[in-house]
This record gives sequence, structure tokens and C-alpha cells, in this order.
Amino acid sequence: MRPAGNGSPAEERAARRRRITVRTLRAGLTSLLAVLLVGSLAPAAGAAAQPKPSPVAAATGQSWPGNKPNRTGGTDYYLDATNGDDAAAGTSRQTAWRTLAKANATTFEPGDRILLKAGEQWQDEQLWPKGSGSDGKPITISAYGDRNARRPYIAANGNVPSPFNANGTKNPETVGLTGAIVLRNQQYWDVNSVELSNDDDFATDITTGSYVRDGIMVSINADLLKDGDDNIMDHFRISNIYVHDIDGPSSWQKIHYGAVNFQVFGSKNYKEYGTGGYYFKDVRIEDNTFENVELHAVQFAFNWFAADSSGSGQYDESGKWHEGWEQLWVRTRDLYSRDVYIGHNYAENIGQGAFQLANTQRLTVEYNEVNGFLKRYNAVSCGLYLWAGADSTMQYNEVYGGPANEYDGTPWDLEYTNFNVTYQYNYSHDNAAGWMAYMGNSSNSVARYNLSVNDNGVLVKNMLSTNYSPTYFLNNTFVYDGGDLDYVHDETFLSRVYFLNNIFYNTSQTDSTPWYRRTGALRQAVFANNDYYEASGTHSTQEPADPAGLRVDPKFTGDPEDYVTGAGVNNIRKAAAHFSLSKGSPLIDAGRYNAHMGTEDFLGTHLYYGDAPDIGIAERRVGKKVAQPVDDNPIEEETDNRVNLALGKPVTAGSTHPGANGTLTADKLTDGNLTTRWAAADDAAYPITLDIDFGSDTTFDEVYLDEYTDASTAPRVQSFELRRWDAGTGQWVTFAGRDTGIGHDLTVTGFDSVTTSRLRVALTGKIATETYTPTLTEISVYRSAK
Repeated sequence: MRPAGNGSPAEERAARRRRITVRTLRAGLTSLLAVLLVGSLAPAAGAAAQPKPSPVAAATGQSWPGNKPNRTGGTDYYLDATNGDDAAAGTSRQTAWRTLAKANATTFEPGDRILLKAGEQWQDEQLWPKGSGSDGKPITISAYGDRNARRPYIAANGNVPSPFNANGTKNPETVGLTGAIVLRNQQYWDVNSVELSNDDDFATDITTGSYVRDGIMVSINADLLKDGDDNIMDHFRISNIYVHDIDGPSSWQKIHYGAVNFQVFGSKNYKEYGTGGYYFKDVRIEDNTFENVELHAVQFAFNWFAADSSGSGQYDESGKWHEGWEQLWVRTRDLYSRDVYIGHNYAENIGQGAFQLANTQRLTVEYNEVNGFLKRYNAVSCGLYLWAGADSTMQYNEVYGGPANEYDGTPWDLEYTNFNVTYQYNYSHDNAAGWMAYMGNSSNSVARYNLSVNDNGVLVKNMLSTNYSPTYFLNNTFVYDGGDLDYVHDETFLSRVYFLNNIFYNTSQTDSTPWYRRTGALRQAVFANNDYYEASGTHSTQEPADPAGLRVDPKFTGDPEDYVTGAGVNNIRKAAAHFSLSKGSPLIDAGRYNAHMGTEDFLGTHLYYGDAPDIGIAERRVGKKVAQPVDDNPIEEETDNRVNLALGKPVTAGSTHPGANGTLTADKLTDGNLTTRWAAADDAAYPITLDIDFGSDTTFDEVYLDEYTDASTAPRVQSFELRRWDAGTGQWVTFAGRDTGIGHDLTVTGFDSVTTSRLRVALTGKIATETYTPTLTEISVYRSAK
């Protein structure tokens, strides 16, 4: 195991970058303008290698926290691996304990400190002190001694309990005991200024077997809490630690592990535990360095609670089904961890996703740097993301060095079951899988003022379920090579997505932008006031309609080929300034205001100045400041202004599924909401009829049909007929039909205008490979202008 210095993580990261060769900014006015915006920085060539760590930084002479008086009113306990004695009192440097086992056998009181001597090592040991602190009196694990010595080092070397029974099932007694430092059902703890590892031979990659190893493992074990016990663990501070060399199998073991790991365990189904508890509160993880670890640098989530068991799924209020692993139950049972801050951490060479965060409300994740993720793990994940969370923000983070990956592999991810989650002011570059994974089943997802350079995979990747409300992609700048880019979007947008004020800058001199691979992929996407620049001068025939869009050179202040790397997240705005707009750019005042843009741009400039916002990540101070912008022309009101003649009309279904708490009813077909649906009963016989009653004779010449799909639900209808009610004969008359399916967004035309008081959609057959009966989201009826 290699030693570490005792400098702060920021100082150590700076030392790592001293060997990086950076190029000077190109001379001229454009570079000068960038300097005037936020200061100078020498950008590295776009194709240059990413920051590579130099040998660990030398000591900087900072004083250890344990050298200062205890201000929390407790007792200080000292450990010295060389000169200590477990038979001694432990309450002074001269009477220090020797082994971590002595501390593990002690129950500490609020305000106590466990102080490890700098420069010492505890090989093949694990630290699990007992007890909890209290409000204002946390228990602290920290360092004391020679300010020029390295951090005290706990090298567990994999000597931690296995969380599995002999038959491979999880062991309720030992889950959560897999860290070099362990805290279980304990609260009010501060951990700082230590070095940790938990692998005896990181050079040999573990690819098989069952191994779970952590740096710091903090857990709530619901099975070990008695009635009346506090099940909300409050106040954790983890800072200035260095965790490295943690290996594990490159396959999913249904349990997470990492450098810093917060997990909630319970062997029973979540329905057997109470609501409003079993979570962490008031957590700060900051100023740490993580290298050569897996699965994650930081992991924060539920991990057990039988979420994948039979019957673990649930229907939401709209009748949408959520599998248990989607963890809607965390929201409905108020099990979110809350008030969590994760900032100013550096993660390098991470086996799976670097920052995998979930089940958290009021989470702020900022100024974290990820240098390589999914390096060893053979499954999908992303660089930094939140899953099943709420009211949270990811900002000022930098992620690079991601893999080429067919599924996720992107730096960011708008994940399942997120509510009010925003990605803003982030910088990603050189990620081969693309920019943003996008799953669905979310509400009010926003990605604004982010910079993406050479994320040459899929810019917005996947969409596996409809959303509760629209998603907004606003004022992002995408710089990519159209020859390397797979697609802007690779699947089909299932719910409304707005793209406003973005820059799509294709550097390829030969290949235009490939926008999609599936017909109808952009069916729910609305593009307004974006700029589409093709260096080749040739625009793709797939380019979306955007009446207010531009097709011009943005005139960035810096050369897009010489984008900034190696500066670190503390200088992330300097990287962004490289792509600010130069004076005279045609994108100034060419955007469109929307309240989802927020209040400032990537560089901290107020939004907005002039007649309209600028396009891209940076607003220039040109024109009068608009102190309190108002959206007096909402784009949300512009989409399809035709009159839906079926909207709100009563519908009678020949069959209705009884599940989902009775929400899969036919009235959902005319409510104008693509996130709600009707479904037929499992034993429904064909034809399955859906009758809309207009109330009076109505004339139309278009009928719109849409099937419901999600990650496990494919289109099911093979054939259907449209029929009108003939009042004179008292019969249904067929006027249109197809045997090529419905799928998404099928508009049936080609028939003469029909006038009738009732419309029947008769589903006459299912796709042969499908087992279940049809489920549709909408039936709309229009009369086109002629």
C-alpha cells in the first residue's frame, strides 16, 4: 500500500496536476475576452491526456485536529500502534492504547474523541467503536501528532466479516460490518484526517467470488433495532480522508460497497417496517480523495428491504406500476435520507459509478471531480447521479474518462423516481458513452447550463417510462464530433421534453449530426431557440423543427478544439468561460425565457440582460438588466393548439383491468395526459372495444392513438378498426383500420371526413409474441384545417 501525505485533498490534487502539460490560450481578442470574464487559464489540447496523479503529495505541515483542545466537552482517547499499551488508560499521549480492538471494545460518550497517531499504521485491523454522540457533542475519529507525518493509516486488507451466509444469502448480523471503519445504528459522528484501504492485493483484480469491502461503512440495520429505538441516524461528518485500494468482484452481488458507504439494511419486505424512519439526516462528506476503489467512491442508499421480491412493486396515484427496485416506496413511506451535502471530493479510477446516490431529499452535490469510472465493473452505471431522490441539486461537478457503454455509462443520469432534481453548471468531457442517461418515471427534471465536450456517445440516452411532468433541457452547450457521436437520442421520448436555448456544435468537417435511430424518436420533444452549428456546412435531414432556431457559428471566446482540462473543479467556471459568447455573437439575445432556466448562468451572471436571454451556458451583460423576468409567451401553451374533440368525453370500455387500485379506467383515454392509462383485463376477449360518446354529431378526419410502454411493457396491439355509430341503422360502421399495430403516436388519416355522435376503437388482435392484453394512454380526435 502506498503512503499518503497529510496535506488537504485540495493540496494533494494540486500536486497531482503539476505534471500536466497545458497549452497557452491562443493569442488574440477572443482569448482576452475569456480572461476578462473569469480570469486566465491555460487550456489543454482537446485530445490531451486527462489529469494523471503524480506520487502522493509531500506533507505540508498542517496541524492535526487532535493537537487542538477538545471543545465538545468529552474525553480524548489516544492510539499509538508502535508505543501504545492496551492496558494503559488511553487518555493521554503517554498512556495511549495500541490496537483498534481496544477502541472497538469501548463504548464512547458524547464529545469523546478517538485520536490516531499520525504516521502510524494498523494493518489487518478494523475500527468499530461503539456508542453515539449527541447534538453539539459528536464523537470524533481523527489524528494527532507530528504535523509532518502522514495520516494515520488503517489497512484492513480485506479482513472484514462477510455479509453473506454460506448459502449466498445476506446475513442480517454481518451486513454493514464490511468497512475499515464501521458505524452501525450509531449517530453523531465526525471522521476526519485518516487514510484507509481494504484490499490485500489491488493489482490482482477480483473477478469472482463474494467479497464486500468498504472504506467507511455507516449503516442502519432495521432488524437490530428494537421497538422504541431511534431509527433516524443524525449528524455525520466525513472530511479530509484518503481512501484507496478497495477491490471486489466485477459482478452484481445485490449489495453495494465503496470508499464511503451509507446504507439501510432490512431482511424483510419494506412493508413490514414502519414509515417516517430508517434514514440518515444531516450528513456532510467533503474534501476527501478516493482512488482505486469499487464499487463506488460514495454510495448513499437503501440496499435491501426485499425491493426485488414478489409483491414489492406498487401502483402510484395515476395507476402507473413501479417495480420494487424503482423505490417509489421510499417516497410514499417517507423514508428519504435528508439534508445531505457531498462536495469537493476527488475520485479516480473507480470500479463502477463514482457517486451513486439514492433515496435522498434535499441533497446538494457540488464541486466533485470524477477521473475515470466504470473501470472494472461489468454492468451499467453512471459517473455521478441521484436515483429515487427529491428536491436535490447536482452542480459544479466535473466528470471525464467514462467508458464506451451500450446502456448507461454517461457522466450524469436523470434516473427513475426522481422528483424535482436539477443538474446545473456541470462540466463533462471525453466520456465515450455520451452525456446524460434518462430513465423516466420522474417529475420536474431539469438540466440547465451544463457544458459537454466530446461526450461522443448518446447525448440524451434512453427513456424507459413516461414522466409525471415535462423535462427541461435549457441553455446547455454540446460540443461533439458528428462522426463519433452515436445519436442525440437513441430511443423514443415517451413524454414531453423541452429543448430551449441549447447549442449543438458539431466539429466534424464531414459528418452531420445523427439525431436519432428510431422513427418518431423526437415525437414528444419540443425544440425552440436552439443553435445548430455544423462545421461541415451540411445539416442533417433529421434535424428537428425549430422555427426560432439558428444555424450559425456561436463565436465562442475560445477555440472549441482547445477546451480546458486539468484545472480542477475549483476552476470549473474558467473551463465554462472558454465557451462563453464573444462580442457580436449572433446568439446574444436570441434565446427564449422560461422560468426553469433559474436565476443565473454557469458563470454566475444574472439572467438576463437585453431583449431576451442568450443561447448557451453564458449570458453576456449586453443591454438593460431584466431584474425580474416574466415568461409572457409560455412554450408550454404552444404545443399542438388544435382542438381535441374527444377531450373530456366519456368513454366506455368493453374490458377494464381491476388492478392498480382501480385507476386503469377508460376515462384516462380522454384526459389529455399521456402519463395516465387504461388497461384491459387479463382475460379480455377480442375485439376489445373503446367507445367515445361525443354527445352530439361531431365531424373529424384524424384519430390519434397511443399505447403505454415502459421498461417491461412493449406495444401489444397488432390490429384495430375505427368505427362510427350510424344512428339511422343502429349499427357500428367500420371506416378505417390497420393490422400493423399502434405503438406510439399513431395518427390515422386517409379516410373521408366522418360525422357521428360516437366513435368506437375496436382492438381486434394482439401481437403474437405478447402475453398480456392492451394498455393505452390516449385517444384524441381532430378535424384538420382544410
